[in-house]
Amino acid sequence: MAVKRGKSRILQEVHEMASDLHRLGFIDKRKMRKYDALCLEPVQEYDAEKVRALRERLHLSQAVLASVLNTSVSTVRKWEVGDKKPSGPSQKLLDLIERKGLEAVL
Repeated sequence: MAVKRGKSRILQEVHEMASDLHRLGFIDKRKMRKYDALCLEPVQEYDAEKVRALRERLHLSQAVLASVLNTSVSTVRKWEVGDKKPSGPSQKLLDLIERKGLEAVL
C-alpha cells in the first residue's frame, strides 16, 4: 500500500508504520482503513475559476460535468460564475477528478 500524503511528517510516518504492520499481518484491513482515513490529504476548495479550468482541461461541457457529479447543469453554471461553491460530495468528487482523472469516478 502506498504512503498517503498527510498534513504532517508525523502522519506520514504513522501511516508508513501502520502499512508495514498491515503487510506483516499485525493490523487488520479494517484498522488499516482507519489509518488511511486519518492520513488523507485534505480536500481542496474550488472557486469559480478552478471549476471552469478543470472542466475545460477535461474538455467537458457543463452538462457532462453535471452528469458525472450527479448534479444539475444550473449548479455547475452557478459554480462557474461564482454564485455558489461546490461543497460536500461534489467538492470531494472534483478533488478526486483533479488528482486521479475522470476515469476515477466513471
